[in-house]
Amino acid sequence: ILNNVKFLKHRILLFTIYSAGLRVSEAVNLKVSDIDSKNMQIHIRQSKNLKDRYSILSEKLLILLRKYYKQFRPKDFLFPGAIQGQPLSVRNIQDTFKKAKDKAGITKNVSVHSLRHSFATHLLESKTDIRSIQELLGHARLETTAKYLHLTRKSLLGIKSPLDNPEVD
Repeated sequence: ILNNVKFLKHRILLFTIYSAGLRVSEAVNLKVSDIDSKNMQIHIRQSKNLKDRYSILSEKLLILLRKYYKQFRPKDFLFPGAIQGQPLSVRNIQDTFKKAKDKAGITKNVSVHSLRHSFATHLLESKTDIRSIQELLGHARLETTAKYLHLTRKSLLGIKSPLDNPEVD
């Protein structure tokens, strides 16, 4: 899907959503000052329930953001919209995602929010503990995070029974 988004601003925004597990509303409202390359973090301000939180800043995303910044020179909002002083609209990004999904030939019912789910699932598959994922997603309850985690059959096949632990006789 991401490879089918040609406009750089939209493509980088979608990469940002996936690489940091953001909601689309959080991504469009990012400010240039929210990117902390020194600590490799993204500051998400006034998120759901008006809470601030931090997520991770991917090294690959940082390279893309620097390329994007050189071309667009955003002042306040990282992804400004057509109206000066306003961010891109959520609808704009949802439409962009749908067009890219269709162009990629994907018929499965997915949305921009699926990138956030994929972020959580891929972290879990790479052995990140669920509490850390909960913190990155900004969930108050672990049960909410658990709903995001879609285990693949491959990851389930790699689980060993505790009975097969060498310390168990």
